[in-house]
Amino acid sequence: MTDRIDLTAYDAVLFDLDGVLTPTAEVHMHAWQNLFDELFASWNVEPAYTARDYYEYVDGKKRYDGVAAVLRSRSVEVHWGDPSDAPTADTVCGIGNRKNAYFEAALRADGIAPYPGSLRVLDLLRAAGTPVAVVSSSKNAEEVLRTAGIRERFGVVVDGTVAERDDLASKPAPDMFLAAARMLQVDPARAAAVEDALSGVRSAAAGGFGLVLAVDRGVGADALWAAGADAVIDDLAQVVDTEPNGS
Repeated sequence: MTDRIDLTAYDAVLFDLDGVLTPTAEVHMHAWQNLFDELFASWNVEPAYTARDYYEYVDGKKRYDGVAAVLRSRSVEVHWGDPSDAPTADTVCGIGNRKNAYFEAALRADGIAPYPGSLRVLDLLRAAGTPVAVVSSSKNAEEVLRTAGIRERFGVVVDGTVAERDDLASKPAPDMFLAAARMLQVDPARAAAVEDALSGVRSAAAGGFGLVLAVDRGVGADALWAAGADAVIDDLAQVVDTEPNGS
């Protein structure tokens, strides 16, 4: 289902960030890989961390929830700790903060730019006057949006920091998407959600959004369909190209 997806027909469009608007999912993936390669080697944990672990346990979730899920998959339990824990601490929070240090270093060294197709969709929605929001589990969302030069396009950003402040459950629970819809004052059934992560697709589907559009950046179309996607595409440029009046 990619024919004539008209996002301007919805009252609002809510976007995940990493992997949907910007290629920061790749930066996150490398940061997680570096973290668990180092951690598993020092703790003698098997089996080795792989990209499949990222998609199954980490992608789209709050950072600390991702750490806990990966460790739990290896039957490893550590104290949760506190978000103020130093990156050297062997707690869930400390390990998560260690991962974030890897990510921030890469982002500041290399920068980031939006996917061209995603930028075209944002231009289309702005021209149509369609409200947009970002719904991201990452606490780095604000920095990524500023670095990519698109922060001013979004009046509503529900990220990991907002979720922690407002006690919103992590994806795949629908809480974050529903909070953004309330802030935009739209009915989820009349809004579209765009995701690339299994947890995010499940979140939007559970929230009853009128369209759950999945962008396959590597997790696999079959898995995205099974998670509840209404449509699966490879890049948001396809949406612009299939608009009724698109080029």
